[in-house]
Amino acid sequence: MSQTHFGFKTVDEQDKARHVRSVFDSVASNYDIMNDLMSAGLHRLWKAYTIQVANPRPGDRVLDIAGGTGDLDLAFAPKVAPNGQVVHTDINEAMLREGRNRLLNHGHVLPTLVCDAEKLPFPAGYFDIVTVAFGLRNMTHKEVALREMNRVLRPGGKLLVLEFSKVAAPLEKAYDWYSFNILPKLGKWIAKDEDSYRYLAESIRMHPDQETLRGMMREVGFGHVDVHNLTAGIAALHLGIKC
Repeated sequence: MSQTHFGFKTVDEQDKARHVRSVFDSVASNYDIMNDLMSAGLHRLWKAYTIQVANPRPGDRVLDIAGGTGDLDLAFAPKVAPNGQVVHTDINEAMLREGRNRLLNHGHVLPTLVCDAEKLPFPAGYFDIVTVAFGLRNMTHKEVALREMNRVLRPGGKLLVLEFSKVAAPLEKAYDWYSFNILPKLGKWIAKDEDSYRYLAESIRMHPDQETLRGMMREVGFGHVDVHNLTAGIAALHLGIKC
């Protein structure tokens, strides 16, 4: 049986999705407040920049993968109106429920479904824009997921991957200290879950760095890939254009 990483641990590939699901089942109800605390609100700026780079237009079809509590969906919906479509998806039902309720509270009734990014239930070439924000690092077979994202995009369509990445060298020690000392404590105090936020810190370190991810996107068919480092590389936005 093949093995993969879950944070710094090694687990059977078939078990990783279950472990990830357990993490997000635990943190779903506190996810938004923890994001604000962990990033000092920077995640909102990173997502706003993602929307700007995506440049959605009325009538566009948008697929948000690992959409969670719906930050990107809320931003996309009015920009693609009145004839466009935003599809809100996540593999985790608890996160998706939080996002669906939030979207409804803001007056947006969007197609919302549980689905696996490695097996997207959509026809080839259907979407103009595909996004995944802070979800790729949790996927077991990233290349498979990226290939699926490429498949469902029309030629010339855009994939935007917003993810934690490799921080600039002068900040590495301070960032590591914060990640492994402060994040788990915040998780314990606010979300009553220290282990899930320790996993978060570990999963960031196991995720491909900026250039590795650029190469992975090119390998699955994105002819042009730009990398936008955000906040000294704490996060990075990868923009891929389908050939």
